Amino acid sequence: MGIVSVSLDDESMESLDAIVSAFGLKGRSEAVRLAIRMAVAELKDDDDFNGPVEGVMIIVHEHHCNQWVNLIQHRYNEAIKTQMHSHLKNGKCLELMIISGDGKSIKDMMHEIQSTGEAKYLKFVRS
Repeated sequence: MGIVSVSLDDESMESLDAIVSAFGLKGRSEAVRLAIRMAVAELKDDDDFNGPVEGVMIIVHEHHCNQWVNLIQHRYNEAIKTQMHSHLKNGKCLELMIISGDGKSIKDMMHEIQSTGEAKYLKFVRS
């Protein structure tokens, strides 16, 4: 087994310790291995966007007055069948979108959302 040294800020260290606690792991190394397995599973899901795809996209972001969400929604309006916006605590917002369209277009939409750095959470749940 290899050894990797990583520098983490205080917030990341707290998150790592929270993962250890929440999953009942023996230590931080197990938490890192779990995070890697989860990221690999996400990548595999990301690769499987071929042909027609339907599902629900969930986005949590800061401040409802930020226009990046509107720009993305207009750019991909053909795939968005229904959407709901809700205000959460601490100035955050929740976007729920029923999506149906070409997998490549949906994958592009998700990458564009991720690339803004504005989404605190992004998940696509297939039907």
